[in-house]
Amino acid sequence: MSQAIHHGASADQARAACVFVHGRGQTPEQMVETVLPRLDAAGVSFRLPRSPGEAWYDARAIDPLNERTSAQVSEALDIITGEVERARRDCPGMPVVLAGFSQGACLTVEYLMRGGRADAAAILTGCRVGGEEDDLPRAALGGMPVYASCGDDDPWIPLPAFQRALGDIAASGARLRADIIPGRGHEVDAEECEEFSRLLAAVAAAGRELERTQ
Repeated sequence: MSQAIHHGASADQARAACVFVHGRGQTPEQMVETVLPRLDAAGVSFRLPRSPGEAWYDARAIDPLNERTSAQVSEALDIITGEVERARRDCPGMPVVLAGFSQGACLTVEYLMRGGRADAAAILTGCRVGGEEDDLPRAALGGMPVYASCGDDDPWIPLPAFQRALGDIAASGARLRADIIPGRGHEVDAEECEEFSRLLAAVAAAGRELERTQ
């Protein structure tokens, strides 16, 4: 059974849906308290999945993959896939954004790179899950709008790992906008909220146009 919580526009009023994935040691409720109120997200219905434990996976994102991490990432991606599918059922015909912070952002990258379906994505302090030596998958993104951001000295996501993820996302054909934010702590700051809001507004506008043509 889904452990996600809901926030924002009701399904019948939504012009877009967003699945927002929390980070290590966090909860959906914390994202509702600390991130979502700072977004301009009128017309967006949010689903926030909950990790089965304290973290979606135990290792650091930049550690080489092993059997345990691969299994944990697969389990987490199954949960996210289910929430994206529920968002599409709840808001039929409307675009769906996948977004996440920290470990949730890393899972957002992996979802996209493994062929997961979304109409846009926001990666707030994330990278690929695995070491440089791992042969990580890379799916075509076909012009998908993607916003990605990271601090220049983040304690959890090293800048080179973030930049490698940007390289994969760009090479996969996404329409990528990326920000590297000097001196920012491990958080979502005002600049990131503003860009995330712009992405949501553009997706919701597309949803309104879809509704008019149906």
